[in-house]
Amino acid sequence: MNSTKKPEVKFYHAVLPVAFLSIMIGYGLILRPQFLNQEAFPLEIVFLISSVFAIAQLLIMGFKWEDILQSIVRKQAKGLPALLILLAIGIIIGSWIICGTIPMFIYYGIKLINPDYLYVLAFLIPIIFSTLTGTSWGAIGTIGVVLIGIAQAVNADLAITAGAIVGGAFFGDKISPLSDTTNLAAMAAETDLYAHIRSMMNTTLPAALFALIVYFIMGLVNPIDSGEVDNAKVEETLSAIEQMFHFSPLLFIPPLIVLYGSIRKKGTLPTLLSSSIVAALLAIILQDYSLENVIKTLNTGFETSMAGWMKEIPDSIVTLFSRGGLYELSFAFMIAIIIFVFVGSIDMINAMPRIVDRLFSFAKNRPSVIISSLVATGFTNVTTSNQTATSFIIGDAFAKKYDQHRIPRKVLSRSIEDYGTMLENSVPWTTTGVFIAATLGVAVEQYWFWQLTTLANLIIAPLLAITGKGCFYNEVDAEKDPKNE
Repeated sequence: MNSTKKPEVKFYHAVLPVAFLSIMIGYGLILRPQFLNQEAFPLEIVFLISSVFAIAQLLIMGFKWEDILQSIVRKQAKGLPALLILLAIGIIIGSWIICGTIPMFIYYGIKLINPDYLYVLAFLIPIIFSTLTGTSWGAIGTIGVVLIGIAQAVNADLAITAGAIVGGAFFGDKISPLSDTTNLAAMAAETDLYAHIRSMMNTTLPAALFALIVYFIMGLVNPIDSGEVDNAKVEETLSAIEQMFHFSPLLFIPPLIVLYGSIRKKGTLPTLLSSSIVAALLAIILQDYSLENVIKTLNTGFETSMAGWMKEIPDSIVTLFSRGGLYELSFAFMIAIIIFVFVGSIDMINAMPRIVDRLFSFAKNRPSVIISSLVATGFTNVTTSNQTATSFIIGDAFAKKYDQHRIPRKVLSRSIEDYGTMLENSVPWTTTGVFIAATLGVAVEQYWFWQLTTLANLIIAPLLAITGKGCFYNEVDAEKDPKNE
């Protein structure tokens, strides 16, 4: 008997670890919090237990531990560049805060608020916040609260205002190279971060422009009553920012470095680190913080307590600026590592591609493959209430099918966000939906049909798949053309 012969793999072998993961997700992430009033299982524990099950099955089937480990290591190695980017994002967020870049943009963003154009500004200002900080939740929890307060003061439609805030925050999050969901989607599909962002512009930018036009029209059709606006909280925030930071045109340099790197297609990691170094130097030159403060910010994040000259700091400022540092995205980093263990182990038996080929056997052309991945993404996100899990599950499941049909991976990463990141904020039972409703005081059921960016995105994404527009087929077809060899 040949001892090197690989064990026979049947279809049910591929289904078992995925079914076990589905059960863990269903019980741990859906049933417990939604129906049993119990705390949800941590996502990393769900995937860790599922990894143990998958590895145990492989060992029982006759695979050697050394081979399983090599498969896991190969998957980790592929994801290492993106994992390093996650660490760099934390550093750049901290450096941009302590140098004053993010505070400066937020300061002037708040000053732009004008009740006469509230709906449009409620969309545009969160875009600035979430693009610069890489967090939609942070934008909603800070400037979103200010905007909804102004809407209440001037008797504006709260549903329209909330929909605009959420749409703007998530649009900015999607196009930000500092966003964890954006980086994780690119990582899951194994595509370049900036290529992923440029790909998303094909679906997200038209959706955002449509939303912007409608919000502008609504401001004309449904004008806001003029009245006294209580500016106390707004002024308190502005005053605190002025006391904590000094502004200068030089503070545009860090984001311009990232913009230049994106346009020129420079390496993501060197670009982010270069911007962080410049920001750290600007912090030392322009701000009143010490070198020790700057080093600590790069390591564990900025702390508003570093501004020791301030007697009282508003809670909104503490929430907004106390973040960043090397460990900012350590949670996402750890989850990605553990998910790679699971994905790497089931790669031994080609599990996800086998299942996708069987379930989506009807998908015989490019449009049907893309639409299948969109539907699968939406279903997975809605049921798991977790975009991180969704990204890796769909990325692993559809990667080879995209390759078989010569569809660029950046279309897969885009699809993961089109029907994942953008959909999650409009579903009442997801963690994102619950957070937004609690933070803005407007139920998801009230604002979802005014979250026009998502609604337009849900239509544009499959339309592009059907027409082939913005799907970059010409890139892979050119590679196949003998004239280009």
